[in-house]
Amino acid sequence: MATDSSETGDDRYVPVADAVELEAEGRKLVTPEGTAIALFHHEGEVRAVDNRCPHMGFPLSDGTVEDGILTCHWHHARFELSCGDTFDPWADDVRTYPVLVRDGTVHVDPDPPLERPPADHWADRLESGMEENLRLVVAKSTIGLTDAGVDPREPIASTLAFGTTYRETGWSSGLTILGCMANLLETLDPEDRKRALFTGVRHVASDCAGEAPHFDQPSFSTSEPSLDRLRSWFRDCIEVRDVDGAERCLRTAVAAGYDDAALADLVFTAATDHPYLSTGHTLDFANKAFESLDAVGWPDGGRGTEPGATAAGDGLVADTLASLVEPLATATRSDETSSWRRPVDLVELLADVYGEDVMDTAGVEALMADGDGEAWSQPDDFHEALLGDDPERIVDALATAIGEGADAEALAAAVARAAATRVARFATANEFSDWNTVHHTFTYANAVHRATRRTDAVGLYRGVFDAAMSVYLDRFLNAPPAPIPEPGDNETGRDPETIRADLLDTFDEEGAVNEAGRLVAEHVDCGGDVTDLKRTLGHGLLREDAGFHTLQNVEAAFAQHDLAETEGDRRLPLIATARYVAAHTPTRREAEQTFSIATRLNRGERIHEA
Repeated sequence: MATDSSETGDDRYVPVADAVELEAEGRKLVTPEGTAIALFHHEGEVRAVDNRCPHMGFPLSDGTVEDGILTCHWHHARFELSCGDTFDPWADDVRTYPVLVRDGTVHVDPDPPLERPPADHWADRLESGMEENLRLVVAKSTIGLTDAGVDPREPIASTLAFGTTYRETGWSSGLTILGCMANLLETLDPEDRKRALFTGVRHVASDCAGEAPHFDQPSFSTSEPSLDRLRSWFRDCIEVRDVDGAERCLRTAVAAGYDDAALADLVFTAATDHPYLSTGHTLDFANKAFESLDAVGWPDGGRGTEPGATAAGDGLVADTLASLVEPLATATRSDETSSWRRPVDLVELLADVYGEDVMDTAGVEALMADGDGEAWSQPDDFHEALLGDDPERIVDALATAIGEGADAEALAAAVARAAATRVARFATANEFSDWNTVHHTFTYANAVHRATRRTDAVGLYRGVFDAAMSVYLDRFLNAPPAPIPEPGDNETGRDPETIRADLLDTFDEEGAVNEAGRLVAEHVDCGGDVTDLKRTLGHGLLREDAGFHTLQNVEAAFAQHDLAETEGDRRLPLIATARYVAAHTPTRREAEQTFSIATRLNRGERIHEA
């Protein structure tokens, strides 16, 4: 603030320095009421700023002032001295304090009213952090928003809007990670919720860095086409890889007011017209888009919207779902790959069930009609059949189940269990990259399972068959099969807290894969609280520089645990994901260092001091 000797006294102002001495020295550090403030006499004016550089806390009283610019000497952040605004987006603005000079003494108001609420400041900084892909800014902002009591749905919604706007090629790993983290939030300890939010946002920012923005195609200016017709048009456009036409169909369905189940029918039907698109990622992306909207809240009190939630507007729903079009239209199609054609033609085998080709559903609909009204009971040998080496038997088992009344959700749950078994039994004698193969099948099967809980689209039966065929193709990765600890094998009587500490320790070792799985089994057998176990697994995940697949794997495992009906089925995905995490840790933990720095800065700690 400018020097003002004409001001009369104000109770808020505190005397802090002799004006003549300050002019002679040029700067002075004062601490009125415990607030560290840097005073500067420059160009005939007295200025007061927070002594902590907003970038990383270095004392600005040790900086340089020249030509109205204050420069921090640690990372050379620059600030306009009179207002505190920064020249450098990565630094943030420094707070200024009102100053007056009376009777030769400099007075400062050490606690002026904030110009803006902290939540508004951090929301703006979050946007800047994403735009510039500044990891430390994102970390400080997500922590600041959480500490300010902001509902996490708000930054999730703004990040979802950012990611669907500033990436021309549409939905990808960053937004999928955001959806995974949104699903995990309630499971985690409070501090790890901040880590999860930071993880989701920074991956979206990184995914969008350097990308061209997306320019929307408008919806059709009519509401006459039925959902059936829009679905048909949408599928046809995706089939010929017509991105613009498909987007217009999808946006028209949103504008027509169809609910999430109807929109899911349209999207998931197209996503299963060809088997196992892009090694399962495409359908998983679609599922995460819907779940991200669940997390934010659908318009008009729809699915996922709770009292007090900031529901997504129709625009965010349309933008989110439209971001799936490019991945759908450009996906690699497994029916065009040799592994699905030779030595066994799995595509032809599936077409025998579906109808004329893999895009058909007439055969599935006929089987459903046969089983209409019947209650299906899973045969004792069903799980082993799904894990077998005879694809015809697998297809026959699923087709028979449909004819006996099995719905898509029940079958998807069984296939997801088989896919989790592949991860739990993964043989470490295989190449390391083959972890991704069994992982892709698991997350695809998980996505199919969760999609069947949203919509009764007949096309999702094809997703069940496709997931089962991928489980079949992964059979060699269980040779020799890693042992899965059986219930009761690990009743050591040890304290569950000690077991959880040991589990975290395995993530500090390379290759402690089987031990991690064994510890999870021991924790369950010793009666440990599964909530505490999940929090431990979540912390072990989020302190690492976990990659896309590892983040996916844990979130899918938690979901499959929660959806399972028996204790044996519930423990299986947790054993599987513990092995997967152990195989991919430890990492350098660079993101954790950034998070730690941001946490300390937001608490006011001095990073530059020992």
